[in-house]
Amino acid sequence: MGYMYILECSNGTFYTGSTKDLDRRIAQHQAGEGANYTKKHLPVKLVYYEKFQRIDFAFEREKQVQKWSRKKKLALMSGRIDLLHPLAECMNKSHYKAKE
Repeated sequence: MGYMYILECSNGTFYTGSTKDLDRRIAQHQAGEGANYTKKHLPVKLVYYEKFQRIDFAFEREKQVQKWSRKKKLALMSGRIDLLHPLAECMNKSHYKAKE
């Protein structure tokens, strides 16, 4: 069993992680024993999670979501799955233009 989760930090940013034990990991973050980033931006609040049959699937999802824009993460958290693809296309087009 594994979880991909998103925390909202005290400064309004999002932290994405994965774990086998969600409750324990959130408690670690709150105690300042989690990632260095969350330690500097306490308190944190769990705002989203997905459950997977295997931790490696959760880890893969974590790495995917970490690359997403804030807007795309907000769409995911609010259940607006219909916006994920258009937001990805928008990011790709602006990224392409930046390279010109």
